[in-house]
Amino acid sequence: MSTKNKTLFSEFSPVLKEKWLERVHVDLKGGDFVKKLVWRHLSKIDISPFYNTENKLEYITNTGKNSQAFINYRDITVESAENGNKQALKAVEEGITGLLFNIKEQVLVDKLLSNINLDDVAVSFILNNNGASFAKDFFEFAEQNLTNTKNLKGYFDLRLINHYVTKGNIDTDQFNILNNLVKLGKAYPNFKTITISGTNYLDAGSNQVQEVAYTLNSLVYVIEQCLYGDINIETIFNNLHFQLAIGSEYFIEIAKFRAFNSLLYEIAKQYGVLGFNHVLTAKTSVWSKSITDAHTNLLRATTEAMSAILGNVDGVLIDAYDKEFKKASDFSSRIAGNISTILKEESYFGKVSNPVDGSYYVEEISTKIAQKALELFKTIEDKGGFYKAFESACIQEQIAEIRQEKIKLISQRRLPMVGVNKYPNLMETVSSEILSSGDLTSSKVLTPRRASLEIEAIRKVTEQIVEKTNKRPIVELTSFGNLTMRKARAAFSYDFIGVSGFKVWQEQSYNDVENAARKSALSDSDVVVICSSDKDYDENALNFVQIFRSLNTDKVLLLAGNPVNMFETLTLAGLDGCIHLKSDVIQTISEVHQKIQKKIKSLEV
Repeated sequence: MSTKNKTLFSEFSPVLKEKWLERVHVDLKGGDFVKKLVWRHLSKIDISPFYNTENKLEYITNTGKNSQAFINYRDITVESAENGNKQALKAVEEGITGLLFNIKEQVLVDKLLSNINLDDVAVSFILNNNGASFAKDFFEFAEQNLTNTKNLKGYFDLRLINHYVTKGNIDTDQFNILNNLVKLGKAYPNFKTITISGTNYLDAGSNQVQEVAYTLNSLVYVIEQCLYGDINIETIFNNLHFQLAIGSEYFIEIAKFRAFNSLLYEIAKQYGVLGFNHVLTAKTSVWSKSITDAHTNLLRATTEAMSAILGNVDGVLIDAYDKEFKKASDFSSRIAGNISTILKEESYFGKVSNPVDGSYYVEEISTKIAQKALELFKTIEDKGGFYKAFESACIQEQIAEIRQEKIKLISQRRLPMVGVNKYPNLMETVSSEILSSGDLTSSKVLTPRRASLEIEAIRKVTEQIVEKTNKRPIVELTSFGNLTMRKARAAFSYDFIGVSGFKVWQEQSYNDVENAARKSALSDSDVVVICSSDKDYDENALNFVQIFRSLNTDKVLLLAGNPVNMFETLTLAGLDGCIHLKSDVIQTISEVHQKIQKKIKSLEV
């Protein structure tokens, strides 16, 4: 039989979604499909475990285009024109295609941008003082050093929204400066003079729906302020540059950027603007980074950059992996810049046009985020708009609610962070000075912060104990009984208690309970974790605790598991607590710290 014109896989009949669901329900053995397999995201959207052609709906439009020439930015703090220029030339030599200068003091533009080809390299500026004066000098310099005015790419950022949401006050005179910047830059269509940033929302703990909605609310506020001047609405939209943070939820972040672009066009239509040219850049988030096992920040930054590029951004700013605890080194800055270069040149992210278009999963999440964000956007506008909602702390309270949910999930290890609450690096030593003491968030403003602050605080206590006693607390994993379960629970305990920064000995296995209890009670460890099966606990846990406590009353004694039926009895016998999948790691380790510190104080007396 000829197969020349036969469609691939045509002999297989399509399987309806109903049939898939029937099979899933069989595999679940009566379990609830929604509770078991549907992901209820913190953005309040439900995400199904599988999709097919039956899920094809009317998806959102104007999601942006994949920028095959996306800009790889490096942040440069300008201490002087000469120093800034030196850093810039080095960055360009290393493959950076976009320079973001943070201008602290007035500098000479010609010295700062000396030998930088403005036709090829995008130049952007965070202006803290004398913005109009610097802009005038910059555009005069650009006019003399460009072959075509369309080649000038980049943006000015007066930090209008950033300053307001983090400091609580806004200088309305800055809008006059903003209007002047727009007029000065009218000859350069690809250089943007109005920057609106939403990075602080995600970095303060918001979800993606909130970040999109509040950024668009702040856009409306800025537009209304600009319209008081003599700038028309089309000019405003054509001068817009947006910056959003990138979180660690890969597909959600792809969908977020697509949803943002789509909603931006919907807002433009409400102002009567049907076509415009804006720029969207993405910055790796502070929220997702860690101080412990800091090299994992490179992995986070890589997946974050990937999701942003697939979400159709025009540029990416990747922070150095060690930026959270020290001044970025030449090495860490170079590695950060290399991430985008590798993605573009070796992974072909800059060669394929809109690769996620048509993915049922991404399309549906994009649609749901857009719908939820539009609802929230309208709610804020109904409350009087961005300014009134922020002044009344409505926005701060909504973000705080989501932030606390995230922190709870991290503490319960249901939201994993490698090197923080999962798979800690037990070979690593960290100075207590660079670790956080906990959440310092204000209810009046937004404070960019790491998600790991509360866990860092318990690690800080450990490091302070080490610095004070010159000895790192030791955890002993004592196992007996069923081989499979004791190995599994010892591995779980190693991972769970390792978050503390304690020294964790390899599992010590024993053939009988009495020997296990005696040896662990008399060893040099400070904390002992009993590891065995539920059946062995029923038969021997009480005996273990009683023998252990008859020999040692100072050590912390924990049990890996959740023997609800005998927990009270074990506690009365001297067990300090249990660690299991539902345990709160912050609460558990804090209680261990209290007993260890109490023992240290008694020894000092």
